[in-house]
Amino acid sequence: MLNNLFQGIFDSQSAGIISVPHFLLCVAVSLVIGLLLAGAHTYKNRYTRSFLVTLAMLPAIVCVVIMMVNGNVGAGVAVAGAFSLVRFRSVPGTAREIGAIFSTMCTGLMAGMGYLGYAVLFALILSAVTVLYNRLGFGAGRERLYKVLHIVIPEDLDYTGVFDGILDSYTSSHELVQVKTANMGSLFKLTYHIVLRGAEVEKEMIDKLRCRNGNLEISVSNEEKTACEL
Repeated sequence: MLNNLFQGIFDSQSAGIISVPHFLLCVAVSLVIGLLLAGAHTYKNRYTRSFLVTLAMLPAIVCVVIMMVNGNVGAGVAVAGAFSLVRFRSVPGTAREIGAIFSTMCTGLMAGMGYLGYAVLFALILSAVTVLYNRLGFGAGRERLYKVLHIVIPEDLDYTGVFDGILDSYTSSHELVQVKTANMGSLFKLTYHIVLRGAEVEKEMIDKLRCRNGNLEISVSNEEKTACEL
């Protein structure tokens, strides 16, 4: 009687009918998986509350989508994929966020197909790998050397190649990306994207640049990452 209440009006004899206990079990396991993956995403990582809630709920949503298409995986993936793109249509996401979205979708798809054990196992593996990579700082070694250099020079100093010799000595690559006038045109502000040869050379490089620009303002900051950058 209870199963008949939840039977779809388009169900046929050839299509399998999902029982209520199985439906609740799949959804419950998917919610637990979502909490596990969302918790792993928070480890040494910046996040927003709305994105975290989305990660926690997405496996259950994808799970239900897969169950409702009666095993038609192609249609389920198409619908779930459209759901996952809604966020990135409004707010650009980083590569890490896109990866988290796909991982939660994958576990939800597995749970929706009934492979609850594999879904939990895969979620545990993903969580462990995520925490391990973040703890080891995987891929962050060279990223710390990516810097943005701002140099202020007087208007009578020709900025074309004036700092190339110094930058060649202390950076593996450098590029002048912006020139801006300041102080009623009496100063120029130069912006470089640089990759330091090592973190220990930063102060020495700044000292050399100060001698060249007349001890005017110099600043070095970490390279900003745009939200849509992969």
